[in-house]
Amino acid sequence: MTVGLVFVSHSSKIASGLVELAAQMAPDVALVAAGGTEGDGIGTSFDLVTDAVARADSVDGVVILCDLGSAILTAETALDFLDDDVRARVMIVDAPLVEGGVAAAVAAQTGEDRDGVATAARTAYDSGRTETQAPQPEATAGPDSGGYSRVVTVLNRDGLHARPAADFVKLAGTFPVRVTVNGKDAKSLLAIMALGLVRGRDAEIATDDPDGRGAVDALADLVASGFGED
Repeated sequence: MTVGLVFVSHSSKIASGLVELAAQMAPDVALVAAGGTEGDGIGTSFDLVTDAVARADSVDGVVILCDLGSAILTAETALDFLDDDVRARVMIVDAPLVEGGVAAAVAAQTGEDRDGVATAARTAYDSGRTETQAPQPEATAGPDSGGYSRVVTVLNRDGLHARPAADFVKLAGTFPVRVTVNGKDAKSLLAIMALGLVRGRDAEIATDDPDGRGAVDALADLVASGFGED
């Protein structure tokens, strides 16, 4: 089981589109759209949110993300009517709907608990939009520091876009050590995508952890493979 996600939007198209996008990176996560009104109008619906929570619920809990203030009010009202044991598993997270939703979905896919998924969603506030800036790699650790790094070139035609970035972050999440990519946390989807690693750009994958060599090699080999894309 994984943490379920509910996307509450004033537009059914936005909510369903986000489910479609996030599902590309989190195929095993319950992603449920609660967008618009019952008549598919613009607005939010208590009944749709309540039903979405029920569909997304698991023993691992549910995280709800909303687009506008009144959507949060609808979600809060729906929570008030849940049974106590269900309400205790549900959390409304203040985070950007799209960026936060994608980050949360990847975190859920990698097995994070409810708090970890919520934290991942909130990282959307901290990830700068630096696509047009050249990455600034951290200095490679010295020989006595126990650090290790490799530089690989991005081969994908479209660069490190959403799907390969998600695969990269999922793999990084399987290692207990800290790894960076051009100085950014390798386990943060938004941070990786914000690097703007287009085709032909180098990525320095590094760790200061003496036990991190295997993680760096695995991640570098994944980038060098082109993620299986033609």
